[in-house]
Amino acid sequence: MVVTNNVTLPTEEELTVPEVNVSTAALRAGAFHLGKACEHQNNEFMLCRQELDDPRACINEGKAVTSCALDFFRKVKKSCHEEFMQYATCLDKSSGTMSFSHCRKTQGVFDKCMKDNLDIDRPEYGYFTRAKIHATDRPAPPKPEKKVYPDATPGLPDDYPKAPAKYGARFHWLE
Repeated sequence: MVVTNNVTLPTEEELTVPEVNVSTAALRAGAFHLGKACEHQNNEFMLCRQELDDPRACINEGKAVTSCALDFFRKVKKSCHEEFMQYATCLDKSSGTMSFSHCRKTQGVFDKCMKDNLDIDRPEYGYFTRAKIHATDRPAPPKPEKKVYPDATPGLPDDYPKAPAKYGARFHWLE
């Protein structure tokens, strides 16, 4: 995108939002439940970015995703703090790659707490890779109009005199 004098950029106030201030291990521990809880907001944001191809037009959708993530982690802290911290600590300390395979017991305890207190199930394997139809209230972007160009070289009129070929026809069998 080329920036010219006609391009208007958002102000600093429009771009400033509270950040999700959690560690990598905590984000990884809550990722599946977060993805399920904030699926609608995330899909809305990604649809906006894909359709409009202009990040400035999707600021409000991005703020909704951040707000949903903040609300999710506040709910987890309020209802499943101990189980979540055990699971995140296990992911952080058990391996250098934060592998889930070493922490299945703490994962099960955290999943049970999320189901009992927040009624959020861990999505089954492959849930986020499935094709889904997202229903949105935003209007569809306008379709680009098909440009019609006039014929640059109009043909000869039908009654224009045509002289025979100077050196004969290329396809002699057509004569």
